Amino acid sequence: MELRHLRYLVAIADAGTFVQAARALRVAQPALSRQIHDLESEIGVDLLVRGPRHVELTPAGNVCVGAARIVLAQVDAAVARAREASLGLAGRVVIVA
Repeated sequence: MELRHLRYLVAIADAGTFVQAARALRVAQPALSRQIHDLESEIGVDLLVRGPRHVELTPAGNVCVGAARIVLAQVDAAVARAREASLGLAGRVVIVA
């Protein structure tokens, strides 16, 4: 599983359709569909119920999206902290007197 899979799943959950999510992510819709299929195959459960005009989360999809939001927020925070540390704005300072 890659972060991209989680980002794609969250985008679909937010958008409600593969087409809208693909636009927001700036990826081709068939590539997005394939990535979600790969994710579902990897974890062994269906995450989405695909309809003609929209998608809905399965119960497993709801749980996965909730966890994905937490993971992605933690990743974003880690990246922000690393950037701050590279600028000297975060990290550890020891002062000895």
